[in-house]
Amino acid sequence: MYRNLLNESSLYPILRKLDEELAAETKKLGCPCGGQLDRANYPRKPRGAAPEVERDPAYRQRLSFCCAEEGCRRRRTPASVLFLGRKVYLGAVVVVVSVLRQGPSPARLARLKKLVGVSARTVRRWHKWWLESFVESDFWKAARGRLRAPLEERELPRSLLEAFEANSALLQLVYLLRFVSPLTIPSPTTGLGF
Repeated sequence: MYRNLLNESSLYPILRKLDEELAAETKKLGCPCGGQLDRANYPRKPRGAAPEVERDPAYRQRLSFCCAEEGCRRRRTPASVLFLGRKVYLGAVVVVVSVLRQGPSPARLARLKKLVGVSARTVRRWHKWWLESFVESDFWKAARGRLRAPLEERELPRSLLEAFEANSALLQLVYLLRFVSPLTIPSPTTGLGF
């Protein structure tokens, strides 16, 4: 069920639109100094998606802003559902591959490498991130209370994905990425060192 999500043609346009909405909210807030925010996107090289997505310029930038006020020039980077922090692979890829990895058999890791080109070492690192860094983060300690029922943390991210009720796995993935989007911006409260 989750395996085909990464090839779903509507996934990445949905995520990009959500990123644009998050960026619009950030721009509307402006800079804390009162200055106007101008676009100052970061170049990114997204991995793990279909080649046409990886080549599309719309997916090769992380939306961001910089204050136009002379003497301030503070950067404001909105949350993202497309990118998961500084990870090179797209957020959807990190989640889906981590879900599919449940059960560390060599055959399963080989299939994941073939599916998205991710090494077994990277998949293990992502799995460790979900089970250690994520569950110990200030974000998770605060956010897990917003869920209807407690999750089995040893089964993350699958248990979190399944916590979002939706008519499709695609919507579950979008909801999960929106839920964890605060992790994608630098903040002392995320506890993840991004």
